[in-house]
Amino acid sequence: MDEKLDIIAIGESLIELSSDTKLCFTECLHKYYGGDALASAIAALRAGSRVGFITRVGNDVFKEFLLDSWQAEGLDISQVKIANEQNGLYFITRPSVHEKEVSYYRRKIAPSKLSIEDISEDYIANSKVLYTSGTTMSLSLSAAEAVKKAFKIAREKNIITAFDPNYSSRFSTPEDAKENFYSMLPFADILFMNDKYDTTNILELDSAENIIKKLWDEGVSTVIIKSSKNNGYYTGYSGQVYFTEFFTQEIVDTTCSGDAFNGGYLHAITHGYTTIEAVKFAAVIAGLQAKGIGAIKSIPYRNQIDEILNEG
Repeated sequence: MDEKLDIIAIGESLIELSSDTKLCFTECLHKYYGGDALASAIAALRAGSRVGFITRVGNDVFKEFLLDSWQAEGLDISQVKIANEQNGLYFITRPSVHEKEVSYYRRKIAPSKLSIEDISEDYIANSKVLYTSGTTMSLSLSAAEAVKKAFKIAREKNIITAFDPNYSSRFSTPEDAKENFYSMLPFADILFMNDKYDTTNILELDSAENIIKKLWDEGVSTVIIKSSKNNGYYTGYSGQVYFTEFFTQEIVDTTCSGDAFNGGYLHAITHGYTTIEAVKFAAVIAGLQAKGIGAIKSIPYRNQIDEILNEG
């Protein structure tokens, strides 16, 4: 690819099967695709960024669906490799605002075969931002090593790096999450966290201001904490801490809304927005995404985003 990419994301892809009724009563499931870093990539792409994705796709019945879907979106998949493993999947149902069922099947799946051989120095050098998550690192030791290699290259090439630990007890232990988190800190320019899982399980701190100051001391220049406690975003940047409210309280499903926020933010900072403008832009994307069921299928397109921005 000759034209420079705005963002490269490294992560897993999963088949998503969703419904708005309880799984035991569901007769029809909607097929789509998901994955946290992939959701960030698609959010940035739909906002208008040029985005590349690094992963491995399983050589099974879902292979063509995934590859064709991404190409139709305009995602650069030149670094996507095929592995002779299965693609992972998950079921998600949202019978009501207060009810949610999620079941993951992601052991020994194709993305877990990610390795340092999948990381191209030239590809990373041809981008503005490199992004991944702790979920990607939790796939396998080889996937974690691939992420570390990519971030080291990015740092050497002066590419902006962004990381979200995205801790989940489904995928990792607090101890493993901490190890991955601290191994990435020296290479992270931008750090996304949430106060429900990340800051409590990894940093064991509650105060957003104290967390931000601690991470500044570690060398992270921009820290964004998604606060479900206070319904907004704390942004630590250039020695100041700012607070931005969530875009909406009309929430149907928050699955991957934080990942959609990340993608929206990364799009904005690569397109001339200030840090705080980028947070507000990303908050709109996250809010619109949370009004639908599922991860990526409910991420808004640019015309939907612009409708909200033009109203403001």
